[in-house]
Amino acid sequence: MHPTSPIPDVVRDVSGERLAAAAGIGAGIPVLAFDVGGTDIKSALFDADGTAVGLRRTPTPTGGADSPARLIARLQELADELRAQHPHLAPAAVGLIVPGIVDAEAGVGVFSSNLGWRDAPLRALAEDAFDLPVAFDHDVRTAAWAEHVIGGARAYQDAVVLIIGTGIAGTLLFDGRPYTAGGYAGEIGHSPIGDWPCPCGARGCLEAIASAGAIARRYAEASGRTPDGAKEVIALAASGDEIAARVWDEALDALALSAAQLTAVIAPEAIVIGGGLSRAGGALFDELHARLVDRLSFHRIPALVPAELLGNAGILGSALIARALVEGER
Repeated sequence: MHPTSPIPDVVRDVSGERLAAAAGIGAGIPVLAFDVGGTDIKSALFDADGTAVGLRRTPTPTGGADSPARLIARLQELADELRAQHPHLAPAAVGLIVPGIVDAEAGVGVFSSNLGWRDAPLRALAEDAFDLPVAFDHDVRTAAWAEHVIGGARAYQDAVVLIIGTGIAGTLLFDGRPYTAGGYAGEIGHSPIGDWPCPCGARGCLEAIASAGAIARRYAEASGRTPDGAKEVIALAASGDEIAARVWDEALDALALSAAQLTAVIAPEAIVIGGGLSRAGGALFDELHARLVDRLSFHRIPALVPAELLGNAGILGSALIARALVEGER
């Protein structure tokens, strides 16, 4: 489902402030989109040109036994505000994406530790609230699909989209479609590659050594000094700081091992990397490519590609799946 019309170059909030370049979904039906995170919700209307209007970020309701119902009630309030501000736009569908374990086919939020639900029938609740078709899916999986449709993965049918930030999340795209396995596929951050403890309860998880959060934490533990995130650790490594160099080297080795496993097993054409760590540029991409080549032999080496949509990927993907639900293109 590739838009044929030009992609609008800006997403705007209610005041017309420029929020993000190179963002939009192309021409089509107007839709309402929500990207629910553990701490905040992004919401917007997308007009017939594919531009987001009224884009805003608001706090996510706290978790608890009635968390699903309170979340949907809050989304309805946001939708009412958007429609009041833009009465000329009549959305034909709603996109709703959430974190955690998500069974998109059943429309169920299987589990979210942050938001406090188990087996929540979120799509059915949203359809009752909005009286519109609701496209429901996982936040990272939908963001990855947006990267495939209009972002860094658009040239590839078989790809891995890896988001490296506080944690590590992933999505597998086979023949241009996300592979879900009932919501359990793509947990690359929790694939075991060593024997260190992980907060999830497993051992050897990639996320515990190679996420941006882990890089900063491990440097602080080893040096006694709290860095300004992984970016400072990488800069310190480049300047000769031995502790930073060791932490960064171990993170790169772990990422290379994980990428090598993915390459050997599913042979993606590309690994598209987003999240805060992707801004490391050549310090990440060049080093990771060299280590990947060194680990493998006859394998097809995937292209290592920066994600393009960055923080907008989720809300853009939410709008795309809402359109696809009505247009039958996904």
